[in-house]
Amino acid sequence: MSTPETTASKTATSWMRQETMESPDAVARLWSQSGADIARAGAFLRELNPPFVALCARGSSDHAAIFFKYACESLLGLPVVSVGPSIASIYQTPLRCKGAAMLLISQSGRSPDLLALAKSAQAGGGKVISIVNDAESPAAELADFTIPLVAGPEKSVAATKSCLSSMAAGLGLLAEFANHDGLRQALKALPADLAKALAMDWSALPEAFHPTRSALVIGRGIGLPVAMEAALKLKETAALHAEPYSAAEVLHGPIEIVQNGFPVLMFRQDDASAPSLDHCAKTLTAAGAKVLVTGRDLPVASAAHPTTALIAAMASGYLAIEKLSLGRGLDPDRPRLLKKVTETV
Repeated sequence: MSTPETTASKTATSWMRQETMESPDAVARLWSQSGADIARAGAFLRELNPPFVALCARGSSDHAAIFFKYACESLLGLPVVSVGPSIASIYQTPLRCKGAAMLLISQSGRSPDLLALAKSAQAGGGKVISIVNDAESPAAELADFTIPLVAGPEKSVAATKSCLSSMAAGLGLLAEFANHDGLRQALKALPADLAKALAMDWSALPEAFHPTRSALVIGRGIGLPVAMEAALKLKETAALHAEPYSAAEVLHGPIEIVQNGFPVLMFRQDDASAPSLDHCAKTLTAAGAKVLVTGRDLPVASAAHPTTALIAAMASGYLAIEKLSLGRGLDPDRPRLLKKVTETV
């Protein structure tokens, strides 16, 4: 039987595309198989009432963690802080986490620096909730509560369905923590939203980004970590120097690199951030940029909540970036200098 590995050059398919296409089923499986784990962890957070939540993650998992941060802070006003893993693994500074919670997000659950940080948080009086794709990993075993992603194996170096599932799992945890029925209902509809997103035409993105070596990816609020994830995928699969910025920051210096036709991808969600994103898009366009805005230039699947709409938009973006990578003569599944699991000390 042929596989994406053996037919990529003939059919322009890849594991990255195939695994992105699996994301609706992956998220549906998350609710059916790990829904009870999410509910238990959320109920625990309500009882704990932590003064803050610390984050422990790297790469795409870190973008999912920051996605949780913006959602949690905007919904509950509860500070969520990202802690550098080197604090534990290199500097060996004890963490003071009494009464706090740490959210560890990892595909493999095996990176030594993440494990060291989680153990330090526990030693300092904190509780650890792990969101992991490998339910038998060390990160799952050490956690006080574990949420298995059950996304299935990923063969592409570029994480897609596991990142989307991590974002969804974090939102599910938040919905239970906040006891937010509206977010719960939006998340139940997310598999259908993802299926719609995978049928959206984002061909304008590879067309605009193909001739360039550099680009900007813009977001604001909960959209910023999605912009960060898209920029990472543009770097690692399309070898494109894509830099993510907040719409609040890009006009304070980075706009100076914009020249006529300079490509910009903007993730716009329908919430209080929309006016600032619209102003940023107008300013960048006036400076000569070719600005592609989700919901305006790039179609998005309708969704019941801005957060789930952004997850769906990222799914559309993965497929467009995979097409860009192939169009640039690259293999999105095997970046030249990367491997699937990076075990950082």
